Amino acid sequence: MVRRMGETRNQNAESATDSMASFGFRDVPESEKAAMVGDVFHSVARRYDLMNDVLSFGVHRIWKDRFVTDLRPRAGEAILDLAGGTGDIAKLVHQRTRGQARVTLCDINHSMVQVGRDRLLDQGLFRGIDWTVGDAETLPFDDASFDAVTIAFGIRNVTRIPKALADIRRVLRPGGRFHCLEFSTVGKGLKPFYDAWSFQAMPRIGRVIADDPEAYRYLAESIARFPAPQVFADMIAEAGMRRVGFDALTGGIAAIHRGWRI
Repeated sequence: MVRRMGETRNQNAESATDSMASFGFRDVPESEKAAMVGDVFHSVARRYDLMNDVLSFGVHRIWKDRFVTDLRPRAGEAILDLAGGTGDIAKLVHQRTRGQARVTLCDINHSMVQVGRDRLLDQGLFRGIDWTVGDAETLPFDDASFDAVTIAFGIRNVTRIPKALADIRRVLRPGGRFHCLEFSTVGKGLKPFYDAWSFQAMPRIGRVIADDPEAYRYLAESIARFPAPQVFADMIAEAGMRRVGFDALTGGIAAIHRGWRI
């Protein structure tokens, strides 16, 4: 392929000014991160639910149940589930409201959306959940569209977290609430065992079950680089939300964060 000299100069200038973002333990240009994360989830989409069960010994289901209990979804509410993946949170919200809430599942990864939609359709859930492919940083929704926005185990994969938090606030109605379930900072006594599991066992299990150890090495590294809970809480407040707080789960392995648009 032949490039014009002007094209090369423009590309070099763009590369030189591109801010960096974390991709596991590496820093990569922000313009490249979304595609790299996309490759990870395209690779693991079909085995994602099985791997979650294996790697957490099923505890992720307890966390998600607690998360939706904390959300307190109500009939008639419009609820946006970001990075909704294979539909766990959307399904729980649908069940808690007996299908009377309007749930919109939005994920940037088409493969995850397709797997999740097929999975819930196979379970007979045909109505009450809308599926959309979209970017958390530039949500394809009008201002003040939702009573609640949720994201579970997805915010750490966003390229520009402050930008996503600002757009989440934008689509919330006044009085609307944001709830985030994410891996967090484990206690010192648990950390040696947790690190051994994350950096040694997870990639090996990923090789056996998902045929992709590198994807699970990235996921472990992305957890390690995610901000401490108070730092993330401060980011939520800086995005313009109020009554910000968080609760640690299972020794700090995960945490539920929340904030309200006033």
